[in-house]
Amino acid sequence: MTPNIRSKLPKIRTTIFTTVGNLARKHKAIDLSQGFPDFEVDTSLIALVNQAMENGHNQYSPMQGLLELREVLSHKIKKLHKKYYDPISEITVVAGATQAIFTSITAFVHPGDEVIVLKPAYDCYEPAIKVNGGVPVHVSLEAPCYQIDWEFFKTKISSKTRMVIINTPHNPVGRIFSKKDMLQLQEILSDTNIILLSDEVYEHLIFDGEQHQSASRFPDLASRSIICSSFGKTFHVTGWKIGYCVAPKELMQEFQKVHQFNVFCAPRPVQHALATYLKTESHYLNLGAFYQQKRDFFLNAIKDSRFTFMPSQGSFFQLLDYSKITDERDDEFVKRLIVEHQIASIPVSEFNLNDRNDHMLRFCFAKKEETLRKAATILNGL
Repeated sequence: MTPNIRSKLPKIRTTIFTTVGNLARKHKAIDLSQGFPDFEVDTSLIALVNQAMENGHNQYSPMQGLLELREVLSHKIKKLHKKYYDPISEITVVAGATQAIFTSITAFVHPGDEVIVLKPAYDCYEPAIKVNGGVPVHVSLEAPCYQIDWEFFKTKISSKTRMVIINTPHNPVGRIFSKKDMLQLQEILSDTNIILLSDEVYEHLIFDGEQHQSASRFPDLASRSIICSSFGKTFHVTGWKIGYCVAPKELMQEFQKVHQFNVFCAPRPVQHALATYLKTESHYLNLGAFYQQKRDFFLNAIKDSRFTFMPSQGSFFQLLDYSKITDERDDEFVKRLIVEHQIASIPVSEFNLNDRNDHMLRFCFAKKEETLRKAATILNGL
Protein backbone atom coordinates (compact mmCIF):
# COMPACT_ATOMS: atom_id res chain seq x y z
CA MET A 1 0.00 0.00 0.00
CA THR A 2 1.30 3.45 -0.91
CA PRO A 3 2.06 5.48 2.24
CA ASN A 4 -0.19 8.44 2.99
CA ILE A 5 2.22 11.31 2.31
CA ARG A 6 1.83 14.71 3.95
CA SER A 7 3.82 17.04 1.73
CA LYS A 8 6.14 19.56 3.33
CA LEU A 9 5.71 21.75 0.23
CA PRO A 10 2.10 21.14 -0.81
CA LYS A 11 1.77 24.26 -2.99
CA ILE A 12 5.09 24.00 -4.80
CA ARG A 13 4.77 23.34 -8.51
CA THR A 14 7.34 22.18 -11.04
CA THR A 15 9.78 25.06 -11.47
CA ILE A 16 9.00 27.53 -14.25
CA PHE A 17 12.43 26.86 -15.76
CA THR A 18 11.58 23.20 -16.30
CA THR A 19 8.12 24.01 -17.65
CA VAL A 20 9.31 26.66 -20.09
CA GLY A 21 12.40 24.68 -21.05
CA ASN A 22 10.35 21.61 -21.95
CA LEU A 23 7.90 23.70 -24.00
CA ALA A 24 10.76 25.50 -25.76
CA ARG A 25 12.38 22.22 -26.78
CA LYS A 26 9.07 20.82 -27.98
CA HIS A 27 8.52 23.81 -30.29
CA LYS A 28 12.20 24.27 -31.20
CA ALA A 29 12.11 27.81 -29.82
CA ILE A 30 15.08 30.14 -29.40
CA ASP A 31 15.65 29.80 -25.67
CA LEU A 32 16.33 33.04 -23.79
CA SER A 33 14.58 31.72 -20.70
CA GLN A 34 16.99 29.90 -18.40
CA GLY A 35 20.17 31.70 -17.36
CA PHE A 36 22.97 29.81 -19.04
CA PRO A 37 25.39 30.76 -21.84
CA ASP A 38 25.17 29.09 -25.25
CA PHE A 39 28.84 29.79 -26.05
CA GLU A 40 31.85 27.65 -25.23
CA VAL A 41 33.91 27.57 -22.05
CA ASP A 42 37.53 28.75 -22.11
CA THR A 43 39.50 25.76 -23.40
CA SER A 44 42.33 26.47 -20.95
CA LEU A 45 39.92 25.93 -18.04
CA ILE A 46 38.75 22.65 -19.55
CA ALA A 47 42.40 21.63 -19.92
CA LEU A 48 43.08 22.42 -16.26
CA VAL A 49 40.18 20.18 -15.17
CA ASN A 50 41.40 17.37 -17.42
CA GLN A 51 44.93 17.79 -16.09
CA ALA A 52 43.68 17.58 -12.51
CA MET A 53 41.83 14.36 -13.32
CA GLU A 54 44.87 12.88 -15.06
CA ASN A 55 47.02 13.85 -12.07
CA GLY A 56 44.82 11.71 -9.83
CA HIS A 57 42.79 14.42 -8.08
CA ASN A 58 39.58 12.39 -8.26
CA GLN A 59 38.72 11.61 -4.65
CA TYR A 60 37.04 13.69 -1.96
CA SER A 61 38.41 17.11 -1.23
CA PRO A 62 38.42 18.47 2.32
CA MET A 63 34.87 19.24 3.42
CA GLN A 64 35.56 23.00 3.36
CA GLY A 65 37.15 22.81 -0.10
CA LEU A 66 40.77 22.76 -1.21
CA LEU A 67 42.84 25.10 0.94
CA GLU A 68 44.66 26.43 -2.13
CA LEU A 69 41.35 27.52 -3.65
CA ARG A 70 40.15 29.07 -0.40
CA GLU A 71 43.41 31.02 -0.14
CA VAL A 72 42.98 32.37 -3.67
CA LEU A 73 39.39 33.39 -2.83
CA SER A 74 40.50 35.12 0.36
CA HIS A 75 43.02 37.13 -1.64
CA LYS A 76 40.44 37.98 -4.30
CA ILE A 77 37.87 39.29 -1.81
CA LYS A 78 40.50 41.29 0.09
CA LYS A 79 41.65 42.92 -3.14
CA LEU A 80 38.15 43.70 -4.43
CA HIS A 81 36.29 44.56 -1.23
CA LYS A 82 38.98 45.29 1.40
CA LYS A 83 37.64 42.52 3.63
CA TYR A 84 39.76 39.62 4.87
CA TYR A 85 38.16 36.19 5.27
CA ASP A 86 40.27 33.51 6.93
CA PRO A 87 40.65 30.68 4.38
CA ILE A 88 40.84 28.17 7.24
CA SER A 89 37.64 29.05 9.06
CA GLU A 90 35.54 31.50 7.02
CA ILE A 91 35.34 30.14 3.45
CA THR A 92 33.59 27.01 2.13
CA VAL A 93 33.54 25.72 -1.44
CA VAL A 94 30.01 24.54 -2.26
CA ALA A 95 28.16 22.49 -4.87
CA GLY A 96 26.62 25.58 -6.43
CA ALA A 97 25.09 28.69 -4.89
CA THR A 98 21.64 27.09 -4.61
CA GLN A 99 23.14 24.50 -2.27
CA ALA A 100 24.79 27.29 -0.28
CA ILE A 101 21.49 29.14 0.02
CA PHE A 102 19.59 26.02 1.11
CA THR A 103 22.34 25.10 3.58
CA SER A 104 22.39 28.62 5.04
CA ILE A 105 18.65 28.66 5.60
CA THR A 106 18.69 25.14 7.05
CA ALA A 107 21.52 26.03 9.43
CA PHE A 108 19.87 29.10 10.93
CA VAL A 109 16.09 29.13 10.40
CA HIS A 110 14.05 27.36 13.09
CA PRO A 111 10.33 26.55 12.91
CA GLY A 112 8.37 29.77 13.33
CA ASP A 113 11.29 32.05 12.47
CA GLU A 114 10.52 34.81 9.98
CA VAL A 115 12.66 35.48 6.91
CA ILE A 116 12.25 38.70 4.94
CA VAL A 117 12.22 38.12 1.18
CA LEU A 118 12.19 40.92 -1.39
CA LYS A 119 9.72 40.16 -4.19
CA PRO A 120 10.23 39.50 -7.05
CA ALA A 121 12.64 36.89 -5.72
CA TYR A 122 14.56 34.00 -7.19
CA ASP A 123 12.46 30.89 -6.73
CA CYS A 124 14.75 28.79 -4.51
CA TYR A 125 14.48 31.00 -1.41
CA GLU A 126 10.96 30.39 -0.19
CA PRO A 127 10.81 26.59 -0.58
CA ALA A 128 13.97 26.36 1.54
CA ILE A 129 12.42 28.60 4.18
CA LYS A 130 9.17 26.65 4.27
CA VAL A 131 10.72 23.18 4.32
CA ASN A 132 12.63 24.25 7.43
CA GLY A 133 9.46 25.52 9.12
CA GLY A 134 10.25 29.19 8.59
CA VAL A 135 7.78 31.88 7.57
CA PRO A 136 8.52 34.07 4.52
CA VAL A 137 7.71 37.74 5.09
CA HIS A 138 7.41 39.68 1.86
CA VAL A 139 8.55 43.14 0.87
CA SER A 140 7.24 43.93 -2.59
CA LEU A 141 9.36 45.88 -5.08
CA GLU A 142 7.30 47.90 -7.55
CA ALA A 143 7.80 47.86 -11.32
CA PRO A 144 9.39 49.24 -13.38
CA CYS A 145 12.29 50.41 -11.19
CA TYR A 146 11.96 47.79 -8.41
CA GLN A 147 13.51 50.09 -5.82
CA ILE A 148 13.30 49.26 -2.12
CA ASP A 149 11.15 51.34 0.20
CA TRP A 150 13.35 51.07 3.28
CA GLU A 151 10.77 52.70 5.56
CA PHE A 152 8.28 49.98 4.59
CA PHE A 153 11.02 47.37 4.94
CA LYS A 154 11.52 48.42 8.58
CA THR A 155 7.85 47.73 9.34
CA LYS A 156 8.36 44.07 8.41
CA ILE A 157 11.01 43.46 11.05
CA SER A 158 9.69 41.81 14.21
CA SER A 159 10.96 39.91 17.22
CA LYS A 160 10.60 36.76 15.11
CA THR A 161 12.80 37.97 12.23
CA ARG A 162 15.73 35.59 11.97
CA MET A 163 17.05 36.34 8.50
CA VAL A 164 16.89 38.78 5.59
CA ILE A 165 17.69 37.62 2.05
CA ILE A 166 19.01 40.03 -0.58
CA ASN A 167 20.20 39.44 -4.14
CA THR A 168 22.54 41.82 -5.96
CA PRO A 169 22.77 41.96 -8.92
CA HIS A 170 19.16 40.89 -8.81
CA ASN A 171 17.56 37.97 -10.61
CA PRO A 172 15.09 38.45 -12.26
CA VAL A 173 14.96 42.26 -12.43
CA GLY A 174 18.62 43.06 -13.18
CA ARG A 175 18.97 45.88 -10.65
CA ILE A 176 21.91 46.34 -8.29
CA PHE A 177 21.97 47.48 -4.69
CA SER A 178 23.61 50.89 -4.43
CA LYS A 179 26.02 51.89 -1.70
CA LYS A 180 23.18 53.95 -0.21
CA ASP A 181 20.94 50.85 -0.18
CA MET A 182 23.56 48.82 1.64
CA LEU A 183 24.21 51.56 4.19
CA GLN A 184 20.48 51.84 4.89
CA LEU A 185 20.23 48.09 5.31
CA GLN A 186 23.25 48.11 7.60
CA GLU A 187 21.68 50.80 9.78
CA ILE A 188 18.35 48.96 9.99
CA LEU A 189 19.95 45.65 10.98
CA SER A 190 22.45 47.11 13.47
CA ASP A 191 21.76 46.17 17.08
CA THR A 192 19.65 43.20 15.98
CA ASN A 193 20.31 39.48 15.99
CA ILE A 194 19.26 39.16 12.34
CA ILE A 195 21.40 37.21 9.87
CA LEU A 196 21.82 38.54 6.32
CA LEU A 197 21.93 36.00 3.50
CA SER A 198 23.42 37.85 0.52
CA ASP A 199 23.04 36.13 -2.84
CA GLU A 200 25.85 37.60 -4.96
CA VAL A 201 26.14 35.02 -7.72
CA TYR A 202 26.37 37.71 -10.42
CA GLU A 203 29.02 39.65 -8.47
CA HIS A 204 31.20 40.34 -11.53
CA LEU A 205 28.38 41.19 -13.95
CA ILE A 206 28.01 44.90 -13.20
CA PHE A 207 27.43 47.41 -16.00
CA ASP A 208 27.82 51.08 -16.90
CA GLY A 209 30.83 51.76 -14.67
CA GLU A 210 29.05 50.84 -11.45
CA GLN A 211 30.70 48.84 -8.68
CA HIS A 212 29.46 45.71 -6.92
CA GLN A 213 28.41 46.63 -3.39
CA SER A 214 29.09 43.32 -1.68
CA ALA A 215 27.87 42.87 1.89
CA SER A 216 31.52 42.19 2.69
CA ARG A 217 32.30 45.90 2.10
CA PHE A 218 30.21 47.06 5.06
CA PRO A 219 31.62 46.08 8.49
CA ASP A 220 28.38 45.51 10.39
CA LEU A 221 26.74 43.75 7.47
CA ALA A 222 29.81 41.56 7.01
CA SER A 223 29.69 40.60 10.69
CA ARG A 224 26.19 39.12 10.24
CA SER A 225 26.34 37.98 6.59
CA ILE A 226 26.58 34.70 4.74
CA ILE A 227 27.60 35.60 1.18
CA CYS A 228 26.97 33.10 -1.62
CA SER A 229 28.77 33.24 -4.96
CA SER A 230 28.93 31.13 -8.11
CA PHE A 231 31.86 29.98 -10.23
CA GLY A 232 29.30 28.71 -12.72
CA LYS A 233 28.03 32.21 -13.49
CA THR A 234 31.51 33.75 -13.53
CA PHE A 235 33.23 31.20 -15.75
CA HIS A 236 30.31 30.21 -18.06
CA VAL A 237 30.05 26.72 -16.54
CA THR A 238 26.62 26.64 -14.91
CA GLY A 239 26.42 22.86 -15.33
CA TRP A 240 29.43 22.31 -13.08
CA LYS A 241 27.40 23.42 -10.02
CA ILE A 242 30.24 24.87 -8.01
CA GLY A 243 30.51 28.05 -5.98
CA TYR A 244 31.67 29.38 -2.65
CA CYS A 245 30.37 30.87 0.55
CA VAL A 246 32.01 33.26 3.01
CA ALA A 247 30.95 34.25 6.52
CA PRO A 248 32.40 35.07 9.95
CA LYS A 249 33.80 32.05 11.76
CA GLU A 250 30.84 31.66 14.13
CA LEU A 251 28.34 31.60 11.26
CA MET A 252 30.53 29.41 9.07
CA GLN A 253 30.83 26.79 11.79
CA GLU A 254 27.05 26.38 11.81
CA PHE A 255 26.93 26.43 8.01
CA GLN A 256 29.48 23.62 7.81
CA LYS A 257 27.57 21.47 10.30
CA VAL A 258 24.82 21.20 7.69
CA HIS A 259 27.08 21.32 4.63
CA GLN A 260 29.06 18.25 5.71
CA PHE A 261 25.92 16.11 5.79
CA ASN A 262 24.34 17.71 2.72
CA VAL A 263 26.98 17.34 -0.01
CA PHE A 264 30.18 17.09 2.10
CA CYS A 265 32.34 18.54 -0.69
CA ALA A 266 32.36 19.90 -4.23
CA PRO A 267 34.07 18.14 -7.18
CA ARG A 268 37.80 18.00 -6.50
CA PRO A 269 39.29 18.24 -10.01
CA VAL A 270 37.27 21.36 -10.71
CA GLN A 271 38.56 22.93 -7.50
CA HIS A 272 42.17 22.29 -8.53
CA ALA A 273 41.48 23.85 -11.92
CA LEU A 274 39.78 26.93 -10.45
CA ALA A 275 42.57 27.50 -7.92
CA THR A 276 44.94 27.91 -10.86
CA TYR A 277 42.52 29.69 -13.18
CA LEU A 278 41.46 32.31 -10.62
CA LYS A 279 45.03 33.61 -10.51
CA THR A 280 44.37 34.96 -14.00
CA GLU A 281 42.34 37.97 -12.89
CA SER A 282 41.71 39.32 -16.37
CA HIS A 283 38.71 37.02 -16.84
CA TYR A 284 36.48 38.12 -13.99
CA LEU A 285 37.69 41.72 -13.97
CA ASN A 286 36.62 42.06 -17.62
CA LEU A 287 33.38 40.16 -17.22
CA GLY A 288 31.18 43.22 -16.72
CA ALA A 289 32.31 44.73 -20.02
CA PHE A 290 31.90 41.36 -21.77
CA TYR A 291 28.25 41.01 -20.73
CA GLN A 292 27.45 44.70 -21.08
CA GLN A 293 28.38 44.36 -24.75
CA LYS A 294 25.86 41.51 -25.05
CA ARG A 295 23.19 43.52 -23.21
CA ASP A 296 23.77 46.51 -25.47
CA PHE A 297 23.74 44.38 -28.62
CA PHE A 298 20.41 42.86 -27.61
CA LEU A 299 18.79 46.16 -26.63
CA ASN A 300 20.02 47.92 -29.75
CA ALA A 301 18.64 45.08 -31.86
CA ILE A 302 15.13 45.51 -30.36
CA LYS A 303 15.10 49.30 -30.03
CA ASP A 304 12.44 49.62 -32.75
CA SER A 305 10.19 46.94 -31.23
CA ARG A 306 7.05 47.64 -29.20
CA PHE A 307 8.75 46.45 -26.01
CA THR A 308 9.90 49.07 -23.51
CA PHE A 309 12.75 48.62 -21.07
CA MET A 310 15.19 50.04 -18.57
CA PRO A 311 18.69 48.67 -19.28
CA SER A 312 19.76 45.95 -16.85
CA GLN A 313 22.30 47.12 -14.27
CA GLY A 314 23.78 43.65 -13.83
CA SER A 315 23.27 39.85 -14.16
CA PHE A 316 22.44 37.76 -17.27
CA PHE A 317 18.96 39.24 -17.58
CA GLN A 318 16.95 41.99 -19.19
CA LEU A 319 13.31 42.72 -18.38
CA LEU A 320 11.06 43.77 -21.25
CA ASP A 321 7.70 45.46 -20.68
CA TYR A 322 5.18 44.15 -23.23
CA SER A 323 2.17 46.25 -22.15
CA LYS A 324 2.07 48.03 -25.53
CA ILE A 325 1.67 44.68 -27.29
CA THR A 326 -1.03 42.81 -25.33
CA ASP A 327 -3.02 42.78 -22.08
CA GLU A 328 -2.46 39.04 -21.60
CA ARG A 329 -1.03 37.71 -18.36
CA ASP A 330 2.69 37.21 -18.69
CA ASP A 331 2.54 33.43 -18.27
CA GLU A 332 -0.02 33.13 -21.08
CA PHE A 333 1.99 35.46 -23.31
CA VAL A 334 5.14 33.41 -22.69
CA LYS A 335 3.35 30.24 -23.80
CA ARG A 336 2.03 31.95 -26.93
CA LEU A 337 5.46 33.31 -27.80
CA ILE A 338 6.91 29.81 -27.62
CA VAL A 339 4.15 28.05 -29.53
CA GLU A 340 3.40 30.69 -32.18
CA HIS A 341 6.71 32.55 -32.51
CA GLN A 342 9.36 30.06 -31.29
CA ILE A 343 11.00 32.26 -28.68
CA ALA A 344 11.18 31.47 -24.96
CA SER A 345 11.39 33.80 -21.96
CA ILE A 346 10.34 33.72 -18.31
CA PRO A 347 7.21 35.41 -16.89
CA VAL A 348 8.19 37.66 -13.99
CA SER A 349 4.91 36.91 -12.19
CA GLU A 350 6.48 33.57 -11.22
CA PHE A 351 8.84 35.50 -8.94
CA ASN A 352 6.27 38.03 -7.75
CA LEU A 353 4.08 38.25 -4.68
CA ASN A 354 0.70 36.60 -5.34
CA ASP A 355 1.68 36.06 -8.99
CA ARG A 356 1.35 39.82 -9.55
CA ASN A 357 1.44 40.61 -13.25
CA ASP A 358 3.68 43.58 -14.12
CA HIS A 359 3.56 42.79 -17.87
CA MET A 360 7.26 41.97 -17.68
CA LEU A 361 9.19 39.13 -19.30
CA ARG A 362 12.74 38.12 -18.40
CA PHE A 363 15.15 37.45 -21.26
CA CYS A 364 18.65 36.01 -20.87
CA PHE A 365 21.26 37.77 -23.02
CA ALA A 366 24.15 35.45 -22.06
CA LYS A 367 24.10 34.15 -25.61
CA LYS A 368 26.02 34.32 -28.87
CA GLU A 369 25.29 37.35 -31.07
CA GLU A 370 23.79 35.02 -33.65
CA THR A 371 21.26 33.79 -31.08
CA LEU A 372 20.42 37.32 -29.93
CA ARG A 373 20.05 38.53 -33.52
CA LYS A 374 17.56 35.77 -34.36
CA ALA A 375 15.64 36.49 -31.17
CA ALA A 376 15.50 40.20 -31.95
CA THR A 377 14.07 39.52 -35.39
CA ILE A 378 11.15 37.68 -33.78
CA LEU A 379 10.60 40.29 -31.06
CA ASN A 380 10.64 43.15 -33.58
CA GLY A 381 7.86 41.45 -35.51
CA LEU A 382 5.41 41.34 -32.60
